[in-house]
Amino acid sequence: MHRSIRHRLALVPLALVLLAPAARGREADALPPAVRNANAQLLSQFFAQGGASPAVLEYRRKLAEYQAARAAFDAEAGAYWSQISEKRRGRNAKRRSGQQITLDDYVLEHPPLYNGPKRPVNPEPEETPDRPARKPIPVVSDFLRAAQELYQFTPQRPSSELEFKRAYARYALAHGLTREQAVRVYSFETGGTGTYDVQAGIEHGGKRAISTAMGYNQLLTTNSVELLAEQGHELIRALSEKVARTSGPARHALEHKLTVLKKMVAHAKSVPDTWSDHEKMGVTPQGWAMHAMVLDVDIGPMLQTHKLLTSVLFARAKGYSRPLSAAELEMMNLTGDGTGLDMVTMPQAMRERVPTSNFFQRGGYERNPVAIRHNTVAKLLAVTDERMDVNSGKPGAKELAGAF
Repeated sequence: MHRSIRHRLALVPLALVLLAPAARGREADALPPAVRNANAQLLSQFFAQGGASPAVLEYRRKLAEYQAARAAFDAEAGAYWSQISEKRRGRNAKRRSGQQITLDDYVLEHPPLYNGPKRPVNPEPEETPDRPARKPIPVVSDFLRAAQELYQFTPQRPSSELEFKRAYARYALAHGLTREQAVRVYSFETGGTGTYDVQAGIEHGGKRAISTAMGYNQLLTTNSVELLAEQGHELIRALSEKVARTSGPARHALEHKLTVLKKMVAHAKSVPDTWSDHEKMGVTPQGWAMHAMVLDVDIGPMLQTHKLLTSVLFARAKGYSRPLSAAELEMMNLTGDGTGLDMVTMPQAMRERVPTSNFFQRGGYERNPVAIRHNTVAKLLAVTDERMDVNSGKPGAKELAGAF
C-alpha cells in the first residue's frame, strides 16, 4: 500500500506541470487548442483511474477475469468433490453392513480441471506477508544421530547391498510374500535401482530429500512408528530367535539390539494406535530414531516385508482370497489398505469405467498427473504394471530377483 501511495505521489508533478499553463493565465491561452484539449483529457484519465498506469490497468482487468474464472471453477469443483466424499461414505457404510458395491456407488464423471486464464503478474511491487521458514526434511544422518542420542544405538549396516537383499528375500518368503510381489513393487518404488538406504528425492542424481520415504518399499517415518507399534511383537520374536542361535561377541551386539528394539516398541505403543498419532511421533527425534531401524540389516528387512505383508493380510481378512498381483499390492501400498482394497476388489468391467478420482482427496488428485492422465482404475493399474515391467529389467531389480 505504501509503495502504491509513493507511486501515485511520483505522478503528481506531471499533473502540476499540466496544470501550470492554466495557472499562468495568458500563457495558457497562447497554447494551441489541440494541446489544451490533450492536456485536459490526460488529466481527466489520470484522476479517473486513480493515477494508475496503463500496465496496472491491464493487470487489473486480467486479474478480474482470472478471479471470475477461478470462482466459477471452484464452485463446480467443490460440488464434484463433495459428491466424491458422499459416495465414499456410502460405500464404507455398505461394506460395514455386508452389502454389494455397484457402479451407482461411484461418481462416474471425471472431475473438472481448471483451464481458464492464469493469474496475471502484478507490474507493481507487492508486499507479501512473511512466511515461516519450512522445516528441512530429515535425512539418514538425522535418523542415525537421533538413534544414537536417544537409544545409544547405531544400526548394523550390511556389508553389501546383496547382503541386505538376501536378508529381505529370506524373511519375505518365509512370511508369505512372493518373489513377484517383492521384486515388482521394489521396481516401481525405486525405479529398479534403489538401495536399502535410498531416500525419496536423493536418487538418480537428486540433491534434496522430498520426503522421509526410505528403502525398497519407501517407508515414511510414520510407517516405521506404526509397524513397530503393530508388528513389534513379531519383530521381537524373530530377533530373539536369532539371538538364541548366536554366540560370542556377535551375540552381545544382538542382545543390545534386542533391548533397544523392545524400548522402541514400547514407546511406539505408548500413543493411540492411529495414523495421526503415529504421524505426530514420526516428526519428532523419537520417530526419527525408530526410522533408523530401516537401515539395520536385521530389522530393516522385517520392516520392509511387513510394509507389504500388512496389506496382504488386510485383504485376506476382508475375504479377498485371490493372491494380489504386484500392481494391486502397490495400489494398497500407495493409497492405504482400505482405499486400495476398494480398487482391488472391483470387477474388471467396473475398473474400466470408474474414475481414479473416487480414491483421492481433491488436493492429492490435482497434484497427481499420473492419476489425471490414467484416469480410470483399469488405466492406473495398467500403467503401474508397465512401469514394473520396464524397471524389473534394471540391475537392482535383477539382483533382488536373484536373492529370492
